[in-house]
Amino acid sequence: MTPKTESAPASPLTPAPSDAPRNELLQSVVEVARAIFGAAASSVLLLDEETDELVFGAVSGEGQEFLVGRRFPAGRGIAGWVATSGEPMVVDDLSTDPSFDRSLAESTEYVPDSLMAAPLISDSRVLGVLEVLDASPQARSGVRELDLLAMFARQAAAALRVITPEPVAAPSAGRALEGAEREDALRLLGSLEQVLRGTA
Repeated sequence: MTPKTESAPASPLTPAPSDAPRNELLQSVVEVARAIFGAAASSVLLLDEETDELVFGAVSGEGQEFLVGRRFPAGRGIAGWVATSGEPMVVDDLSTDPSFDRSLAESTEYVPDSLMAAPLISDSRVLGVLEVLDASPQARSGVRELDLLAMFARQAAAALRVITPEPVAAPSAGRALEGAEREDALRLLGSLEQVLRGTA
């Protein structure tokens, strides 16, 4: 009998094997964001309210092989500021920005030069942060592009809430609706992708 590694009970935002539909959605979010903004990498960091930490929920590009599941305090860095303030942010030169936590970036083994970030907000609740790292210069050239990222993040949060409405149900209770919820969420994301590709 192989013992399982002991850990704290998984929170609703902690990746687990039964979260396949949500993980698929999050991966779609980061891949679409990275493609739309011509970025070197994109990530979704989910807010774990119980531990007050941000958790890498999905990564596309630099760091995707090892970052998913990594945690850091929710108050650190630009992602922490965006999660706390609920406001999007773009920084063209991170080397001169005091809110950029370089030591945190170095711990992920990828230090970007520029960053765009927007909160994942649903029903006035911050679920996490969508980051786009080293986007193409034209994709971060103004307020319009940041508004597009914020709109994409809001739609992604709505899709996330469709798949994971509330953490109160037992795991078995949600499985019957998993397929339909997954289709609804991916449809929301797909419709927004079409809008963004048409206006970016």
